[in-house]
Amino acid sequence: MIAKSTKLGNIHVSNEVIALITGGAATECYGVVGMASQKVLKDGFYELLKKDNYAKGIVVNEGETGLIIDAYIIVGYGMKITEIVYEVQQKVKYVLESTMDVAVEAVNVYVQGVRVIE
Repeated sequence: MIAKSTKLGNIHVSNEVIALITGGAATECYGVVGMASQKVLKDGFYELLKKDNYAKGIVVNEGETGLIIDAYIIVGYGMKITEIVYEVQQKVKYVLESTMDVAVEAVNVYVQGVRVIE
């Protein structure tokens, strides 16, 4: 949770809000099919999450110098995974720092699966 104090009062932002912003930023990146749940469903498949459930695919922790974000994604088949992951890391860091005015220590991206883009 982020807590800030201003001259007008206190601001508290929950980790779920941070997760929703992170999920929205990650899914806008080229090559990302969607967010994945952290839990494996049967037969090794991961659930593709809808917008209102992005928080299930994001873990927000507080580090020494800022937030540590763990994002679980599904990428498109035939695309360079390293470039997709790098773009997700950069965009999530930029969006959180510019919109929430918080420091981001790390963005860890876990590719949970590959899907064919239709």
